[in-house]
Amino acid sequence: MAHQAPLKYVFYIAASPEKVWEGFASRESNRIIFSGAELQAEFKPGGMLAWVGTGPDGKPMTYVRGKVLRFEPPRVFQYTFAMGQNEKASRATIELVGFP
Repeated sequence: MAHQAPLKYVFYIAASPEKVWEGFASRESNRIIFSGAELQAEFKPGGMLAWVGTGPDGKPMTYVRGKVLRFEPPRVFQYTFAMGQNEKASRATIELVGFP
């Protein structure tokens, strides 16, 4: 398979980096964003990361799993993630920059 160029998205949000960071790292915000799945994470390089929710059978299910690569509050959050049973991981980097 050919190498794919990375995708880059830029969002402008009318809030401080600290407030936006809270949305990415808090369990409460993640529960809302990810339809009830709870973020379980060790927020340190090498720490495990997972979004866990209720499966179709009513039992806990891991929907997304990964590893923390960088965690520098409130500016950089980089992690790997794989969905479901997929073994191939992707990488996400969230970098927050404030504007005057």
